[in-house]
Amino acid sequence: MISTNQRAELQAKIWKIANEVRGSVDGWDFKQFVLGTLFYRFISENFTNYIEGGDDSVNYANYPDNDITHDIKDDAIKTKGYFIYPSQLFVNIAKTANTNTNLNTDLKAIFDAIESSANGYPSEDDIKGLFADFDTTSTRLGNTVENKNSRLAAVIKGVAELTFGNFEDNEIDLFGDAYEFLISNYAANAGKSGGEFFTPQSVSKLIAQLAMHKQTTVNKIYDPAAGSGSLLLQAKKHFDNHIIEEGFFGQEINHTTYNLARMNMFLHNVNYDKFNIALGNTLTDPHFSDDKPFDAIVSNPPYSIPWIGDGDPTLINDDRFAPAGVLAPKSKADFAFVLHALSYLSGRGRAALVCFPGIFYRGGAEQKIRKYLVDNNFVETVISLAPNLFFGTSIAVTILVLSKHKPDTKTQFIDVSGEDFFKKATNNNVLNDEHIEKIMAMFDSKADVEYVAKSIDNAIIAANDYNLSVSSYIETKDTREKVDIVQLNAEIATTVERINALRSSIDAIINEIEG
Repeated sequence: MISTNQRAELQAKIWKIANEVRGSVDGWDFKQFVLGTLFYRFISENFTNYIEGGDDSVNYANYPDNDITHDIKDDAIKTKGYFIYPSQLFVNIAKTANTNTNLNTDLKAIFDAIESSANGYPSEDDIKGLFADFDTTSTRLGNTVENKNSRLAAVIKGVAELTFGNFEDNEIDLFGDAYEFLISNYAANAGKSGGEFFTPQSVSKLIAQLAMHKQTTVNKIYDPAAGSGSLLLQAKKHFDNHIIEEGFFGQEINHTTYNLARMNMFLHNVNYDKFNIALGNTLTDPHFSDDKPFDAIVSNPPYSIPWIGDGDPTLINDDRFAPAGVLAPKSKADFAFVLHALSYLSGRGRAALVCFPGIFYRGGAEQKIRKYLVDNNFVETVISLAPNLFFGTSIAVTILVLSKHKPDTKTQFIDVSGEDFFKKATNNNVLNDEHIEKIMAMFDSKADVEYVAKSIDNAIIAANDYNLSVSSYIETKDTREKVDIVQLNAEIATTVERINALRSSIDAIINEIEG
């Protein structure tokens, strides 16, 4: 297996390649070409591994395209979801990349062919448009064909030189890790725009564990604001593959990010028939209503974005929002995502959602929605995290855990915003595994921990205007130095006596001088 040091070395090398090749192009704009090339290499090698079936005497890359029969192609697409001819494989394109004067148009033709190979098959929607953002004719690559080809060749050669080891032993994990490493770095360097599509891995771990806590199996897992798919895949990493029986579901509104999420699934060896990522607005055009309920829901929806709200009079009758009797404010869609998730949640499952802190104490429609949630006993836990954990924002966000199978009518509040629950890092704070274990232990036990965790009866929350802010129920530890007033007064009295004595001495000296 690959060691931690080797993995870190590989990641450092791929980031170096990404920066050197892009030249003056902004990294955020250039990410599609590096990520797309990595993906192209992965599916080429994954497909080759499938065709060769472990037979060392078979070298698919050297096969003539004409030797491929219809049956071979048909079987491969039904299994893998797509088809790649030998001449279209990454390894063969990389061989001549530096001298191919048609490189950019050849790549476009190959990507179009891979996508169209799925037409008419069950995988069509999962493959369609995967390479849409890998635009080989883009001016971001250069103003001339020569410039475009030169930069494309440099990216291809750089990715080709990366050593991933034996495919079956290491490569799947390494490809997926390298992809997430790149996405994470691009997100960190892009500030707010990056944070909108990527949840840091440490927070993803916590959310996945909260959503799947003590569930030996879940039917499927869902993210209504999937971003690049990092939250869904963290659930896969944390649990054995078989525990998520029917796969991974998600919806994403941004087309580029939607493509990243689908690529991310493939790169983590989630086959096309085990994931379903949809493109569209979750709040006004929700997918997967026929697939609900879900035993596990994870999400980091955008904070306080505007939405149509009561501008669409039909939404108040929507099954997702009607039970609350009110829509989330037009200027703040946060609770629209919460109610959507609750509607898709099964009776045995949990939803763990990252939320903007303001929704837990603001009045108006948001207070009415909190009333609905508390009165119906859907809120299991509210967790206040440390500040500066996310890319592009320094705020201390809150995790809301929803459940429809609580054994009591209490709501747990956990405050892990203190320095005992995060590690200070260069750009962002980080949750270590040790921190996550401590949080999960408190979540599991529901025991009160002074200054950190407390379970509050819902009747008390109702009397407090349905305020769900953690700081309203967890007393902040007083870290100020304790002062002994009696001792302090004695010290002050002694000091005053000394000052008076000194003044008397000074007055005597002055009188002597003047006399």
